[in-house]
Amino acid sequence: MNTFSDEVITLSRDCDATLIPYGNSFTLKKGDEVRITQALGGSYTVMAKGSLFRIEGKDADALGKDVKEDAPEKRKITGTASESAVWEVLKSCYDPEIPVNMVDLGLIYSCILTDAEEGGTDVEIKMTLTAPGCGMGPMLMDEVRAKVLDVTGVRDVFVELVWDPPWTQDMISEAARLDLGMY
Repeated sequence: MNTFSDEVITLSRDCDATLIPYGNSFTLKKGDEVRITQALGGSYTVMAKGSLFRIEGKDADALGKDVKEDAPEKRKITGTASESAVWEVLKSCYDPEIPVNMVDLGLIYSCILTDAEEGGTDVEIKMTLTAPGCGMGPMLMDEVRAKVLDVTGVRDVFVELVWDPPWTQDMISEAARLDLGMY
């Protein structure tokens, strides 16, 4: 899987970004030159000013890319959620530094679905990060929650960041190891 682009892009407008791996908010300015290093899961990782930044899909137009339309504000919950649909959407969440989804990286430790009496399904997710000091945790947790909330039948999502067991490279799936050239 090669998501690296050697294309240098000049930003067409100021845009919000997050400094990787610290999680600090930053504004990249109109006219700044950036290089997209990863475009997965609806966000972009760019190299600019000697650092990596994450730009959300809502700001893709600053990169000359199509903006992902926001989901409607009002959610209608019908039926219950499918566990396979939840796991599928979790596979669209990516660590901004590694071109492998969080499920195949072994960062999602558990996903428990409970049907609510009032209708819909509550989802409890336990996840970790590749390093305890990574400042991207809150952003990645928010992304997981938002994407799972969009699954048909999901009523609410609770995401917990855990450190036990500690993540190791042994938790990466075999397919992801092949993609990363780890064999």
